[in-house]
Amino acid sequence: MAQQPQFQFPKGILPIVFIGIILLIFISKSTVTLDAGEAGVLWKRFGGGVVTDQPPLGEGFHLVAPWNTVIVYETRQQELTEKMKVLSSNGLDIQLEATAWYQPITAELGFLHQTKGTNYLDRVLKPAMRSATRSVVGRYTPEQIYSSKRDAIQEEIFIETQKIVEDQYIQLNDVLVRDVTLPGAIKDAIERKLGQEQESLEYEFRLQKARKEAEKQRIEAQGKADANRILSASLNDWILKDKGIEATLQLSESPNTKVIVVGGGGDGLPLILGNN
Repeated sequence: MAQQPQFQFPKGILPIVFIGIILLIFISKSTVTLDAGEAGVLWKRFGGGVVTDQPPLGEGFHLVAPWNTVIVYETRQQELTEKMKVLSSNGLDIQLEATAWYQPITAELGFLHQTKGTNYLDRVLKPAMRSATRSVVGRYTPEQIYSSKRDAIQEEIFIETQKIVEDQYIQLNDVLVRDVTLPGAIKDAIERKLGQEQESLEYEFRLQKARKEAEKQRIEAQGKADANRILSASLNDWILKDKGIEATLQLSESPNTKVIVVGGGGDGLPLILGNN
């Protein structure tokens, strides 16, 4: 029985295939693509570790030596929301929810990676935000936190947190206090007090309005009294007779039938007799 011929690779093909596989591995290990909002920190195995004297790799395609590593960081603004239990100035527990907007400083990513690492959020920002929040809230009463001082507390938490992280290669953009939860009994007492204060302010407003209206009427009455007093002081018999004559002359010009007796009034004023 005849033996079938066995397939054999052409001479020299195996080294070519082997070299091709090595090249593919080399290329796959030597290329890095960074998406929008990302930057890369280069770590050189034989060149001193983390590169800090050059800008980080930007968005796009990059070729690096296969024995080096690129650590990718998101450089866009990010959000951290923390729910914390803190104490007010009088020692009451308060549940507070705050949000921080932050991002790593791109130009200093090498130092950030070298000193803090990719989990810088847990190592730096979260502890800083919690510490600042406890410090600030401890200066205020529950009533101030719940009602009138929330904006001030929010601003103070931002400033205190920013002071802590300003040398940590992190940029803090803003801090927002999103929710404040007080114990039920304290919340009810504060709301009752605020309601009473509002009623008191409304009553005071009505009193002020009534006082102003009374003052206005008093001034008007005083003005009328002064006018009458001045007018009375300026009148005499001759002025009254003169006014009476003027009025008589005006009436005499009307078309109605009448008889005018000059001096017939007894006081020197004309006497007018109508046709009725």
